[in-house]
Amino acid sequence: MTWSYRAQLAAILAVVGLFLFLLGPILTPFAVAALLAYLGDPIVDALERLKLSRSASVGIVFTAMTLILLLVPLVLVPLLEDQIRLLIEKLPAYISWVRERLMPILVDRLGVDPNVFSTDQIMAVLQQHWQQAGGIAATVLEQVSKSGLAIVAFAMNLLLIPVVTFYFLRDWDTMIERVRELLPRHIEPKVSQIARESNVVLSAFLRGQLAVMLALGLIYSIGLWLAGIKLAFLIGMCAGLLSFVPYLGGILGVGGAVIAALVEHRDLVHVMYVLIVFGVGQTLEGFVLTPWLVGDRIGLHPVAVIFAILAGGQLFGFVGVLLALPVTAVLMVILRHLHEQYLQSRLYQDNAAPPS
Repeated sequence: MTWSYRAQLAAILAVVGLFLFLLGPILTPFAVAALLAYLGDPIVDALERLKLSRSASVGIVFTAMTLILLLVPLVLVPLLEDQIRLLIEKLPAYISWVRERLMPILVDRLGVDPNVFSTDQIMAVLQQHWQQAGGIAATVLEQVSKSGLAIVAFAMNLLLIPVVTFYFLRDWDTMIERVRELLPRHIEPKVSQIARESNVVLSAFLRGQLAVMLALGLIYSIGLWLAGIKLAFLIGMCAGLLSFVPYLGGILGVGGAVIAALVEHRDLVHVMYVLIVFGVGQTLEGFVLTPWLVGDRIGLHPVAVIFAILAGGQLFGFVGVLLALPVTAVLMVILRHLHEQYLQSRLYQDNAAPPS
């Protein structure tokens, strides 16, 4: 590979990267649609193997995905709204417990400035905004309706997602083949191999991690409900959905559930129940859910996961957070191939220490 060729390839990649960076604010519906199409394409292929046409298979999968995306919010939003309303009602008791029990410990033993955590101000702001909004839906509508352009942009994004998803699903295999045909012939076999390995990694991550998150959310919610925690669904689902960031979901879930147990029941028995619930959940995640649903093919270190999410959000906003871990998983596949090439290169071999 000559330097001229490498320079051309680097220039093309730089232009594509700059193009994506500049268009980042409008890429959200396309990124969401591509994600949905990627998740649905294996099901479409399976239906095709059952002698259904591509159009019929896409229609079945698209209809099922649309129903799921419509029904899930209709079920979850009322539950979450009731839980958040209950949280607002209990918030004075929670903040009072933090101020009277927790803050003295932090001040005496850790030297924390008591003015850093202004509980009265936080409680007043939260109560004021909740009363003005009147609920989750009202809060969202209030924020969106501040600008006519914001309403149009929000509506266009919502309408674009199903339309783009349908066309992505219908033409997914064709688009992949067109991209493969555009590759220079001498690198096509290697790129295709990396793409196949990346597909294995992404499949394991996206489908498996989503299943793990939902399973953990249900385990935590049911367990906390059995433990007598009134905010079981809110705390459990938040902890489960945040579990894609290592330790974050567990730490926040345990912290919130322990405070809720102490405030609601004022004993250590329910705290033990909470710790048992999260202990069981973490054990099932580590020994059953992740090995079974995700496997060990991703190989992302927890530090790499945290860095990828922060870097993606900093560079591309919400789209960056959405794509951070899949992109990082693909980069890990590429880095493994580069590592193998380096070990076989003259740069590594010629500088190896001579045998004694």
